[in-house]
Amino acid sequence: MKFGVHTGLQNTSIDELRALWVQIEGLGFDWISIWDHFYAADASGSPVCLEAVAAHAALIEATSRVQCGSLVYSIGYRHPAVLANTMATLDQMAGGRVVLGMGAGWSQIEYDAYGIPFPPAPVRLRQLNEGIQCVRGLLTEAVTDFDGEFFTLNGARCEPKPVQSRLPIWIGGGGEKVTLRIAAQHADGWNVPFVSPATYRAKVGVLQEHCERLGRDPATITKAVNVGLAYSEADLDAQFGGGMSEFVRPGVLMGSTQEMINQIGAYGDAGAEWVIIARRAPFDADSIDRFAADVLPAFA
Repeated sequence: MKFGVHTGLQNTSIDELRALWVQIEGLGFDWISIWDHFYAADASGSPVCLEAVAAHAALIEATSRVQCGSLVYSIGYRHPAVLANTMATLDQMAGGRVVLGMGAGWSQIEYDAYGIPFPPAPVRLRQLNEGIQCVRGLLTEAVTDFDGEFFTLNGARCEPKPVQSRLPIWIGGGGEKVTLRIAAQHADGWNVPFVSPATYRAKVGVLQEHCERLGRDPATITKAVNVGLAYSEADLDAQFGGGMSEFVRPGVLMGSTQEMINQIGAYGDAGAEWVIIARRAPFDADSIDRFAADVLPAFA
């Protein structure tokens, strides 16, 4: 099992995040990621949220060892050619440590605020299906052509390429009919947030079924789960206010150290290779220290 921390960008500052990222890397975690929102990722409607690409670059500059991921860039916010060129440059900055997470997007409030089209979920998923193919081609091929419903590339180039010969692309989301099929067909990794180990096991099974139909070895897809971490009900409510605490509760590590270890073990038994702790402001640095000291050694 590998461990990381997913750091939310709302109600915080770059200075606070830099200090947090340095702490996380120093504690031995192998992954740090950011999200892609313009407004708070909850029901508050707050616009206090840092931009993802700039924060991703700051994360790269603040660290030297961890993988620097995104969970996840919304296909509705950036043309895939823009996203591909951005990731290629970020991977140059990171010396080959970038992981690109992509998703269909969900926070309608920010789409509406900025006049960005927010089509129904089936349309957004078709956009995602095309977008990941465009990004993959641009990051790996000398010249990319693509003629889709939403995106067109004509002899398109992306230079310089990333440091990694195949920059990992993950799909985020738990939709079993379409999202997991896209992951099975096109992705190097898959991540889903805040589900119980039992639900995670079921979704891994669906992913494997898609892989079987497509003739792909499911072992070639890195499997990750985002979970919360709360040492008290007050901590849970502070991080996941705005009516979110009950929604995320099935996927939150709580209780004693042994109970957390057992829950992580259950995710591992269900197929997870990465457990990524989702944290958002107000950040509690002591809880990250405590988790690293008490829980990580059980999986060393």
